[in-house]
Parts: sequence; structure tokens; C-alpha cells
Amino acid sequence: MTSTPRRLARILLATAAGAAAYTAGLSPWWCVGIAALAPLLPGFLAAVMAAAATPGRREGDPRNEMSGTDFEDHVARIARSAGVPVIMTPLSGDWGVDLIVGHRPYRLAVQCKRQSRPVGAGAVQEVVAGAPMQDCTRTMVVTNHQFTPAARKLAERHGCELVGGSELPRLRSTFRRLTQPTEPTSS
Repeated sequence: MTSTPRRLARILLATAAGAAAYTAGLSPWWCVGIAALAPLLPGFLAAVMAAAATPGRREGDPRNEMSGTDFEDHVARIARSAGVPVIMTPLSGDWGVDLIVGHRPYRLAVQCKRQSRPVGAGAVQEVVAGAPMQDCTRTMVVTNHQFTPAARKLAERHGCELVGGSELPRLRSTFRRLTQPTEPTSS
């Protein structure tokens, strides 16, 4: 239901549009058609403007313009901004670990995947297997996309943190949480 002021504004708009069409010399049928469609115009124009301002799936997000190494650098900057040290591993011979974040003995092995499709279980396997080789006790896979169900299941089994897509804005706090010493549990 529309409110009375809106309804009145629509009636006035329809009347003005029909009168303008009549004054322009259009036939009565065209005048009626224009008067009937005129109230729809503001909503249509608002929707067009909103759609034009909304970025598409691959627009607007700078992470979608990055290369794989640029994405690693981006993730490393976020970790450093969280106040933890970061070691960037060499491009080859890294055992599936792109970044080593934090201090011993709570170092975090991070695999960065900038992809245009969901990340599979292979990324989780790599970082879980490579973490002990890099003297890390915790693991994480970070992506600009999402994860497959198989990757989620494997990560859950091995305690690997997955951060992707919509969770990226919380990456800084995730780094802080995972690089802090764990509290001993009392029995």
C-alpha cells in the first residue's frame, strides 16, 4: 500500500504527463498511455541509477585485479597491520606455505589462493603438510573466492582455518586470534 502523499504525487505526475503529451499534439490514445506509464518512471529511473552504481561480480573489488603474488603481498600487509611478524617464503620450495605469520611456538602457516573459482581440498592438504616443515603449529588458507565442501571438510578435520570472500574483512582479527598463545585448560 502506498501512502496518500505518494498516491497524490503519482496522480499529479500522470495528469501532468498526459497534459504535456496532449499539448505536444499526440493522439488521445498516446496521451492516456503516457499518463498511465508516467508514475512508473521515478521508480524505474531510481532502479537504473542503482544498477549502474552497483559493481558487477568482477568489478569494484581490487582483490579481483591482483595477481597471485599481489594477493600474497596484500594478505601479508594485513597480517603486519595486526602487529604480527610475517615471513614470505620463496616462490619455489615453500612446501605449500606462502606466509609464516607470528612468533614461535605459535606460528601460522598460510596458503594464499587468488582464484576465479572455489578453492579445493588440495590447498588445505598442501598447507597442512607443509606447516611442520616450516616449524608452524597452525594452518590457514586465504582466498578471494570461496571453498569447496571437500576443502571445508578436510580443514575441519585438521583444524585448518579457512578465510575467503566475505570473511576477508575480518582477516586482521583472525590473524590476531590465531597467533596468540592458547590458554591452558585446567583439568
